[in-house]
Amino acid sequence: MAATRHAPASRVWLFDLDNTLHDASPHIFPHINRSMTDYLMRHLQLDEAAADALRMDYWHRYGATLLGLMRNHGTDPAHFLRETHQFPQLGRMLVFNRALAGRLRQLPGRKVLFSNAPAAYAQAVLRGIGLERSFEAVFGIEQLGLQPKPQTRAFRRVLHALRLPAHRCVLVEDTLPNLRAAKALGMGTVWINRGSVHPACVDVKLRNILDLRRAAHLVR
Repeated sequence: MAATRHAPASRVWLFDLDNTLHDASPHIFPHINRSMTDYLMRHLQLDEAAADALRMDYWHRYGATLLGLMRNHGTDPAHFLRETHQFPQLGRMLVFNRALAGRLRQLPGRKVLFSNAPAAYAQAVLRGIGLERSFEAVFGIEQLGLQPKPQTRAFRRVLHALRLPAHRCVLVEDTLPNLRAAKALGMGTVWINRGSVHPACVDVKLRNILDLRRAAHLVR
């Protein structure tokens, strides 16, 4: 039997933040990477090359550099997140489309932010791009129990907090493994990606999030 499409107003849209609602690649991600490498250099007494290699190794092995530091070095997560997500010039670093706030207002259904980033950073970015009133809730890595997407526990924490079944939700993301995990749980999926591939786990693929309102009816 084919999956039933839910009425748009009954959907709950779970939005990723970085490279979904704004373009983090030019300035934000390089800044975070440098901050994490500097943190490892200071606290593990590593040179820059070794710290950068360890940062990447932990990210690949555990899904987040923080998890590797906690597991292998007893790093305090609150201290790490605070030290590595300081943006004194955040407003100048944000790359986004000012039309997005209006497009989200036109999108029927509830809207929730679901990010692997720290909550304070996520809220600061939302303020910076004019979306602070667009979401009924913000789930950062702390609210996920420090278990990032695509771990199933991250999704289940959000569903439990919202008291929702997975089939009522649609994940809007730029990261394919996160969408694959969402689809396995029964969520609808929207991939923000400019490539030509359209994997089976993706209901709708969009080159630009501004097109979401127009394509919302295509989501399972």
